[in-house]
Amino acid sequence: MFTFSCKKNSNNLGEQPRLQLRLTDNPPADIKEVWIDIRQVEIIVGNSAQPVILDGVHAGVYNLLELTGGKDTLLADALIPSGTLSQIRLILGDNNYIVSPDGEKIMLKTPSAQQSGLKVQLHQEVKGGVLYRLSLDFDVARSIVFAGNTSNVILKPVLRVLSFVPSGGNITGAVVPDSVLTSAIAIQGLDTIASAFTNTANGTYFLKDIPAGNYSLSFIPVDTKYKTAQKEAEVTLGQTIIVDTVKLQH
Repeated sequence: MFTFSCKKNSNNLGEQPRLQLRLTDNPPADIKEVWIDIRQVEIIVGNSAQPVILDGVHAGVYNLLELTGGKDTLLADALIPSGTLSQIRLILGDNNYIVSPDGEKIMLKTPSAQQSGLKVQLHQEVKGGVLYRLSLDFDVARSIVFAGNTSNVILKPVLRVLSFVPSGGNITGAVVPDSVLTSAIAIQGLDTIASAFTNTANGTYFLKDIPAGNYSLSFIPVDTKYKTAQKEAEVTLGQTIIVDTVKLQH
């Protein structure tokens, strides 16, 4: 019989949070296509005046009307600093336009958005070692403004946060002797959900981004002189669970 204990980790083992940003749309009735030229994604963390430019951004020109009916697109997947994520900014290029029902291409005027970005306020805490999924809705019906009797069409973006959630939790711990390479496997029912080898320098393992729930943990040493060990763990969304050290037996 094996026992276990777990706790929420306050320092997150020095891991960085990871952010995935997705974009979807609420379609208008009288526009055929809406193309937005997204060049860069920036975030503001804490009270810093300097934005953090995200790596892993899929820059390009997107037709927002293809992102309807539950569809979305991945704009960015990047490691970010821990702290309070206060703002997201989408920096636009020059190639923004709509296509009317009769096929006419009309360029959008977006001076402020190009310079300082489309801003979305968040004020959400992000912790190390957790993958966060952020979905933004670009409300085209409210964002495209036809300027009176002129031919100008202005982009005054209306964006809102649809969801901002951690995608899972983490399990970490250690196996001794630390010199024995060991596979740590998280199992739910009959399914293997995640696995990782221990670090032979210190015996630690880290199972990342696992759905919340109860898991059986199996520790299988590469050296067959040692027996397989078992533990149990309950994963909480957005938290890193520390399991008691596993002591391998001959």
